[in-house]
Amino acid sequence: MAKISPLMILPPAIFAAFAGLAIAGMLRDNPDELPSTFIGNPAPPVPSEAVNGTTQITDADLRTGDITIVNFWASWCPPCRAEHPNLLDLEAQGYRIAGLNFRDQQEQASQYLIDYEDPFFATGFDLRGRVAIDWGVTAPPETFIVDGDGTVLFRFVGPLVGSDYEQRFLPELAKAME
Repeated sequence: MAKISPLMILPPAIFAAFAGLAIAGMLRDNPDELPSTFIGNPAPPVPSEAVNGTTQITDADLRTGDITIVNFWASWCPPCRAEHPNLLDLEAQGYRIAGLNFRDQQEQASQYLIDYEDPFFATGFDLRGRVAIDWGVTAPPETFIVDGDGTVLFRFVGPLVGSDYEQRFLPELAKAME
């Protein structure tokens, strides 16, 4: 009887492991969605500085008993400009939206809110993006829905536009408001 070397079994075993991971990834609910470790946990701290000319957000603002939409944005970000009309619409409907600006310049951020209208009840200014890292933000825009006790309920990566916004974000916002 021929003896089989363990080295002959190793390549098929490695291939099977990779194939299993690929199949598991494709069978996820939304394979494009980045998981957030903050869902169900308290919101991380907010910046200690505001965009010039706006109200400073505080950690207590996320724990008032009201649902808060936390939007990470930058004046230099084209997708942020694309979603801005929807932020203004949400604000007009009475939603509380906090705007956390990051990796930007104070002058540009402030002028952006003057030029395009300010949908935010309060802002934070995160020059180096350290707070964004604490929230797990990879690039603007990213938006979180935070419960009235400061618990992160949902994370939306990308601009609040199109069918993805309508089919994923708005239903989660409605669910949070129930």
